[in-house]
Amino acid sequence: MIPRADALASMERDEFDVVVIGGGITGAGVALDAASRGFSVALVDKADYASGTSSRSSKLVHGGLRYLQSFDLGLVREALLERQLMVKLAPHLVKPLPILIPAFEGKRPDRITGAGLNMYDVLTREGLRRRRGGEEEWSPERHRTLGAEETAEMLPALAAREPTSAYLFYDCQTDDVRLVLTALGEAERFGAVCCNGVEVTGLVEREGLATGVLCHDAVGGGEFELCADNVVNATGVWADRIRPDELHNEAEVPTIRPSRGTHVTVSGAQLPVVAGAIVPAGKGRSIFVLPWLGRTLIGTTDNDYEGALDHIPPGDEDITYLLSAVNEFFGTSLGADDLTGAYAGVRPLIATGDPKKSVDISRKAELYETSSGLVTITGGKLTTWRRMAKLAVDRIVEREGREAPCRTAEIPLGMPAAPGELPEVEGVDQQSRDALAGRYGHAAVDVLALAAESPELAARVSPDLPDVVAEAPFAARREQT
Repeated sequence: MIPRADALASMERDEFDVVVIGGGITGAGVALDAASRGFSVALVDKADYASGTSSRSSKLVHGGLRYLQSFDLGLVREALLERQLMVKLAPHLVKPLPILIPAFEGKRPDRITGAGLNMYDVLTREGLRRRRGGEEEWSPERHRTLGAEETAEMLPALAAREPTSAYLFYDCQTDDVRLVLTALGEAERFGAVCCNGVEVTGLVEREGLATGVLCHDAVGGGEFELCADNVVNATGVWADRIRPDELHNEAEVPTIRPSRGTHVTVSGAQLPVVAGAIVPAGKGRSIFVLPWLGRTLIGTTDNDYEGALDHIPPGDEDITYLLSAVNEFFGTSLGADDLTGAYAGVRPLIATGDPKKSVDISRKAELYETSSGLVTITGGKLTTWRRMAKLAVDRIVEREGREAPCRTAEIPLGMPAAPGELPEVEGVDQQSRDALAGRYGHAAVDVLALAAESPELAARVSPDLPDVVAEAPFAARREQT
């Protein structure tokens, strides 16, 4: 990405077709979509890119098996299409992940669950089969039943409980932060100008219409006007902080009520899993247990949150809930002292004023346009970010009368690179090279070039994890960190 000072200078000097507020996955997607259609685009975020909900997900790109329980087939089908597309566009970032649903005490896996997986398979085949010259794109194998031995091999932490079988199906896993940064990098390649640490404090209006935003430079201080013909609010759970009266009164959007999702990580040695697992958590709910960057990731919760949104701490009750579910399922005795990490994010719920009638919009994308011309996009999920962006940019294209079709289904996100294609650097072992290839794709060459400058930069940040010190100066020099 261009240096932050250069981005700021451009924003103060130039006028743009579109300004995007929010540097999470939705904002990054809008910037990429609009820029690739020929719009001049500026994007600002009050903090760092992906520092909100977009870095606090379950790291899954998935169809949403649980939404079949409510027969939301359209949502699942859409997400499965996007899952397929992300594997094609960013194979180094979005990778297939086997997930198990185990059974015990001689029982076979639940038949109702099996029926749901059959439907998942059908929707996958129906939606993912693309016929372009007879060529089929990636799609996972159909779900199948594993025996006891194979189940224990894929979930070693479960071996002591002697599972008798398990359903195996596939979804995908991603590094959500790298996905955001990669999308922003592609947006910049199409001419977008992006800057973090810039807070929008209001709209600039001419004759009642938004013609830009008022900005505060949170790093260097100072105020400036960022001029643009169109303003897109892609701030997620913060969406009604910009012109709340306009949004609520005209678009009839009730107050957005945040819901907190907490995740924790533990050592892979304490809870070893090769595949993911769906773990029952009481009252008909379930959680994921997933292998993640040398740790085991556990999550998530879904509870009302009334605190400050600038930093969302993991809830103590949520942590207890997650560990209790895992301990009961795996027969372990993990406690708070065993945690290697914990994080929480918030997703938007619509509060109707009646606590019994709140509407969950967190998985369904919602677009609002108000009298000032402000376009607000909220809801959705990590998997469907590209479709949400398309929805917002389609609206701008429509009202401007342009002929500019969406192109993001064909734009690669970064450039994959096999570990063997990367240069060897003294002090960087094969495990670290594999991790760099998966995280950065071909851009790992630049990270390794930094690592080659000194033994200190080639060293691991932590001895038991593959991350190398050179990634920090790379972020500072290339990603405005």
